[in-house]
Amino acid sequence: MKVYSSITSLRQKTLSLSQKNIVVIPTMGNLHEGHFSLIKKGRSIVGEEGLVIVTIFVNKTQFSPKEDLKKYPRSMKADLNHCRRLKVDSVFTPKDQSMYSHEYSTFVNEQQLSKAMEGKSRPCHFKGVTTIVAKLFNIIQPNAAVFGAKDWQQATIVKRMVKDLNFPVKIIIAPIIREKDGLAMSSRNSYLNSSERAEATILIETINLAKNIVRKRKTPISTNILLKRLKKNITKKHTATLDYIEFFNPNSLEPMEKVQRGTHMAIAIYLGKTRLIDNGRL
Repeated sequence: MKVYSSITSLRQKTLSLSQKNIVVIPTMGNLHEGHFSLIKKGRSIVGEEGLVIVTIFVNKTQFSPKEDLKKYPRSMKADLNHCRRLKVDSVFTPKDQSMYSHEYSTFVNEQQLSKAMEGKSRPCHFKGVTTIVAKLFNIIQPNAAVFGAKDWQQATIVKRMVKDLNFPVKIIIAPIIREKDGLAMSSRNSYLNSSERAEATILIETINLAKNIVRKRKTPISTNILLKRLKKNITKKHTATLDYIEFFNPNSLEPMEKVQRGTHMAIAIYLGKTRLIDNGRL
């Protein structure tokens, strides 16, 4: 496995292997089983003859000034060991100054799908995501990229960006990997204390409650009625603070006034100072 921090060196490497299929897995590090599943998915796409590249870069432009950029967990040594174990071909670990020089002023900004949910709660987030992903695609020139379904809105926005900007990159969305109790794996789970960790299952519990309500009905249910039932359950049993619950078309992210089987649901909560998200198909 080769580790690159230089854009020029990595670009020379990928250009020299232009006949091979290349898949990239963009991450911010602190790798866990969720990331491992993306890497394994990437290998299954390109095969043993292809090139699997993992990027590790905590992207400052997707954090607002009040978010957790400084304390975001970093574990480069362990991450590289995981990549070696999983037989990753190359790891790209660029420095901040090489990705964003002091005079940097160009951004990629999707303007439709990024308005709601995470885009509303974190206004600068997706502009940072689409910018860094576009830069990585430009540097690496992959045939495919793998993103996790836990960040469903993000993956959908990246797919739109690829279509709109004519990137020749296939976007694969891999399933959410969960803990035994159903909590979606996330680097931010490490922020939780023991009582908050116990409360965190409210995310999947709320998704499952919505799924049960929807699937027991023969007709669609009003979004407002379903929201009231879900919010009541959260406030009755838990100390979590709800940020949002949204119901939407999984492909267009268009919000739904009526919820039925196949509608997608996303939820975001705060447990103390930690913000967690989850989603699922109802």
